[in-house]
Amino acid sequence: MKIHRFIGDFNIKPGSLKLKDKELLNQFRSVLKLKVREKIILCDGKMNEGMAEIKEYGKDYIEVEIKEVGVNKNEPEKQVILYCSILKRENFELVVQKATEIGIKEIVPIITERTVKLDIRKDRLEKIIREAAEQSGRGTVPVLHEPIDFGKAVSETDKNSVKIFFDQSGQIDRHRKMVNQPVMSKVGIFIGPEGGWTSKEIKTVRIAGFQIVSLGKTTLRAETAAIVGSYSVINNL
Repeated sequence: MKIHRFIGDFNIKPGSLKLKDKELLNQFRSVLKLKVREKIILCDGKMNEGMAEIKEYGKDYIEVEIKEVGVNKNEPEKQVILYCSILKRENFELVVQKATEIGIKEIVPIITERTVKLDIRKDRLEKIIREAAEQSGRGTVPVLHEPIDFGKAVSETDKNSVKIFFDQSGQIDRHRKMVNQPVMSKVGIFIGPEGGWTSKEIKTVRIAGFQIVSLGKTTLRAETAAIVGSYSVINNL
């Protein structure tokens, strides 16, 4: 039987806890139809989590009892930041959902020369990210940043230990040795728009010291490249 996980501003310690968040109450009662004595997992988004049991449904609250507390061990060791060009709505939603499941730490929407859609629905995307983090058993929720232009994104990556730029012109599997380094804090990976990178953008990242890497011989859609690239870097593939 599946035990549902919820990430929120919970005080994770043994004992009784009353949950009063309206959205959470609706999810318990109407969406998941959780019953008294059913077990759930509460996580505070800071790696602390507790196994709890539903004790009572009140008018405007649900009382649970946290029976066991522990530390989430599902987070990847690498801190990977995904810089992804804003895609069409459903495609970008797919990217943030799957990147979260894979283990991406931060998501930065970027505006490139060939980006068509220039804005995002941040509230909707953050909800998708939270639900994906809960579903996949993570201990934290990835940070979704405000959109920034390509030039600013490139300059921001100076804080990253490894900078990977995915493009067909690069070498296949070149990133494997880079992401296997024993000492590494953050890895930044770049995914372009539906129309691909421009020659000017490729020249910019070469000068900035990026490693240009190909994901294979076939041409991938942008959302596919984002998912495959994220997975390959996090898992050293």
